[in-house]
Amino acid sequence: MTPAIKIAEKARVYFNLFEYEHDSNAHSFGLEAAEFLASQYNVIPEQVFKTLVVETSGKELVVAIICVKEKLSMKNLAKAIGVKKAKMATEENVLRSTGYVLGGVSPLGQKNRLKTVIDETAKQFDVVYVSAGKRGLEIALSPKDLIELTNAREANIIAV
Repeated sequence: MTPAIKIAEKARVYFNLFEYEHDSNAHSFGLEAAEFLASQYNVIPEQVFKTLVVETSGKELVVAIICVKEKLSMKNLAKAIGVKKAKMATEENVLRSTGYVLGGVSPLGQKNRLKTVIDETAKQFDVVYVSAGKRGLEIALSPKDLIELTNAREANIIAV
């Protein structure tokens, strides 16, 4: 059981877990999850979200949650959190701050609770899918619960 699952259980929110065999040759962890969910459960890829960790110009780490098919707009994210610039965090900083490896970073149950921004498109779905804390494990829950559990702010953070 991952810290993400423990957080969801403790909060008593409704969720489902979906496990699949992770392919170590997969180019994109998020797209791999989306393909599995689409083929096995008819989930549309727009409902599958990835968890990215970025570093701000002030050296603060921030979590961005966006659809796996989209690209993060560093400019929009920086604006949403009131900083000048943002860039992807190093793999070492991601592991150190969240306790999760790349491809298995969950927005829930992180070692250090980071400021979180979720793309506003998440609210259009009844259920979204995010990593449950390891590669090959997804958790499905309502966007409302995800926002509450992560204390996330909503913003348009995808690139156009």
